[in-house]
Amino acid sequence: MIILVDTNVVLDLLLDRVPFSESAAHVFSLIEKSEVEAFLCATTITTIDYLLTQSMPRPAAKKALQRLMVLFEIAPVNRPVIEEALRGRMDGFEDAVLAHAAHLVGATTVVTRNTKDFRNSPVKAMDPVSFLSAFNP
Repeated sequence: MIILVDTNVVLDLLLDRVPFSESAAHVFSLIEKSEVEAFLCATTITTIDYLLTQSMPRPAAKKALQRLMVLFEIAPVNRPVIEEALRGRMDGFEDAVLAHAAHLVGATTVVTRNTKDFRNSPVKAMDPVSFLSAFNP
């Protein structure tokens, strides 16, 4: 199974955003055990860097990003992804880019807390709790 993890789920874990950090940690556990193949959107990396450096020293943020690079593959954001996001029926452009990047890499699910923003997505969206409940390794 291939998933793409949304920025909010990564930040839930890295910033220990209770109560969401617990389910995020369980998703990360599946990734660490290689029970799912996981991607981050390329735009997620820069967003996470920006937000982490607002709340922790730069070396700690860099270390967190390096750890993510070990766990995740990166879904590219290129011309076809942007063009599909612009043509698509999703309301939010940022989420449309993420959804089309997920589609490009063959992800079956976007794991996000903002499932409502992924209506009309080419890839199914599930919140972490629902994903964990439905997951069968």
